[in-house]
Amino acid sequence: MSALQSRLQAELTSARKAQDKAATLLLGTTLSEVKNRAIELRRDLVDDDVIDVIRRGIKRRRESIEMYEKGGRPELAAKEGAEVGMLERFLPAPVSPDEIRIAVRAAIAAGATNVGAVMGKVMPQFKGKAEGNVINAIVREELAGK
Repeated sequence: MSALQSRLQAELTSARKAQDKAATLLLGTTLSEVKNRAIELRRDLVDDDVIDVIRRGIKRRRESIEMYEKGGRPELAAKEGAEVGMLERFLPAPVSPDEIRIAVRAAIAAGATNVGAVMGKVMPQFKGKAEGNVINAIVREELAGK
């Protein structure tokens, strides 16, 4: 069991003891998704795998927020927003846009001339530390500024 998985389990136990139904449901669901991912990969997970599961959960909830806001359901959007906040506590500190920009410029200097090539070189460096859409925006800015 990875360190992050253990932390999730400890938080779930605390939420159960505090009778926090929302946190218990969210953490229980997340741990279930983590276990399903371990079964899918047929190996024990490392922290990066658990972070991927958490990021997917956050992405799903952000999409739900957008739909609820369009549908005029602010109370459901707020609930999803609170869940995003709870899950984000388990992610590593995000890297600064300046760090991403330096890596993007290095990739461009190394000969990557289109968005796909630059993303291919930069994404592995920031796996689990930055969202793809943030990196993509910086790549497009840098390529347009050439």
